[in-house]
Formats: sequence, structure tokens, C-alpha cells
Amino acid sequence: QVQLVESGGGLVQAGGSLRLSCAASGSIFRINVMGWYRQAPGEQRELVAAVTSGGSTNYVDSVKGRFTISRDNAKNTVYLQMNSLKPEDTAVYYCNANIRPYSIYSNFYDYWGQGTHVTVSS
Repeated sequence: QVQLVESGGGLVQAGGSLRLSCAASGSIFRINVMGWYRQAPGEQRELVAAVTSGGSTNYVDSVKGRFTISRDNAKNTVYLQMNSLKPEDTAVYYCNANIRPYSIYSNFYDYWGQGTHVTVSS
């Protein structure tokens, strides 16, 4: 069984910063891509940023230059440093990881965290 546990959300004023963390635990053999998605009220969930096991990253255009994704492979943890936050960044942020559980003979599966709220006030 694999779990993703997020932390670090909260309420911040526009221009402020927050750091999200997501730790994967359980019967993990290998983690491929880890990423952060967000879903604002009435909107579809969108990919915010992702990082491969080798450290390659990609970002949605609206957060480039403000957000930084990173990961610690030894800790199976992914981070999202969010700077210069804007009210339009308000959403529930979800951690996602593409994980091969148990052994090399398993397939890769997508796992999700429970979500953490980020609210940016103007």
C-alpha cells in the first residue's frame, strides 16, 4: 500500500510565499514522475509542475518564475516552493506520483494525496 501525505498549505497575502511538501510512503519500489496539481472552485484540475526522477522539471506558464518544484529521492518527497503568490493561485493543491510498488515486476500506477488548501488574499 502506498500513501502520499501533503503538508504546508494555508492562508497567505498576495506577494507572500508558501512551501508545500508531499511524502510518499509504503511499499515503494521506484518513483517515476512526481508533480503538483491544483483545482480551483468550479475549475478543472490542472498540472502546476512536475519533476522526473532525474530532476527535469516542467511548469504551467502561469507559475513560471514564481514556483519551484524539487524532490528528495532519498526521502521520497517532493516540494513546491511558491513565491509571489497571487489570488488566482488559490486552489486545492494535490500531490501526484507515478509509482511502481513492491517490485520490478509491478506496473507503474498514479497515486494522489488528499489535497491541501492554499488561499491567497488580495
